[in-house]
Amino acid sequence: MQGQVLEGGFADLPVDASYAFRAVMTAMARPGDIASVGGAQPPGPMSVAAGVVLLTLCDPETPIHLAASHDTPQVRDWITFHTGAPLVAAGGAMFALGSWQALPLPDFSIGTAQYPDRSATLIVETAQLSNTGATLCGPGIKDQALLSLPEIRLFQTNATLFPLGLDFFFTCGDRLAALPRTTRVG
Repeated sequence: MQGQVLEGGFADLPVDASYAFRAVMTAMARPGDIASVGGAQPPGPMSVAAGVVLLTLCDPETPIHLAASHDTPQVRDWITFHTGAPLVAAGGAMFALGSWQALPLPDFSIGTAQYPDRSATLIVETAQLSNTGATLCGPGIKDQALLSLPEIRLFQTNATLFPLGLDFFFTCGDRLAALPRTTRVG
């Protein structure tokens, strides 16, 4: 393991982790809101925001899938060292990280009728993240919100599967937004 793998986690673990947890949970509770986060310095091509999400939500009990866009030795080693999360194929993942084009969406678990919570959460790295584009409505949104999504139809279909379906984080640099399966997209 190279020296840079040992670095890049939360510098002030209790403080950074609590701020990160609040930001990540608030993003999921308020779909479409964009938050800035910090405290992590993961290796490229992983963004700061994606690193913060992984450090906050992943541990040795949360298998992660890395799409081809992010499956590098440095990223694998960083995740293993800082979270202890096992790296798995898409079908066994609780979390996945990659670009929209590289994530094999049909391969991820959407849960089962008995266990809808056994679905995957995808961390999608984007080139831009803004409050423009698709219209969002549903729990956590007062009237409506806007979010730049890579496409609309898949998210519309995903919402119809509730209580099954995938949950999403979108990350760009130090910014993140979330789109839970309960959100309707128009």
